[in-house]
Amino acid sequence: MILKGKAWKFGDGISTDLICPGRYFHLRSNLPELARHVLEDADPEFARKVNGGDFVVAGENFGLGSSREHAPRIIKLAGVGAVLAKSFARIFYRNAINIGLPALECSTDGISAGDLLEVDFSAGLIFNRTRGLELKMTPLPPVMLKILSDGGLVAHIQKYGDFELL
Repeated sequence: MILKGKAWKFGDGISTDLICPGRYFHLRSNLPELARHVLEDADPEFARKVNGGDFVVAGENFGLGSSREHAPRIIKLAGVGAVLAKSFARIFYRNAINIGLPALECSTDGISAGDLLEVDFSAGLIFNRTRGLELKMTPLPPVMLKILSDGGLVAHIQKYGDFELL
């Protein structure tokens, strides 16, 4: 699987409150509307300007805080192809994989806002086409790659049953 898009750069400690602002919690039953506010406290322009396939790029501990399942969902609904970060909060990471949003650990120091990126899952590489850099990502286990390619855990289990998870 290969993804291509533009980088949207954020810093360390991007919490689920920044991803999914609490003042919009009343929209939790209308996820497409909630997605119109994704990351707006971190970047007010993000939700309006992100294009399908673009990447959220961050530093340490992306997705920390409350275990809002809506956070990775609305990132995916906004069209983001993957989140690249130095590290992830455990619950966010698991929720992202479960809903089919790639959460990829890598050094993000060589990526700036607006850089054009290409992610090659099978090679475990991120190519920064703007800067001519090649970055290694922490490889995902085969079962996680399969879950992602199926569109998330529910779709994966519907397709294979739970035997494929062993």
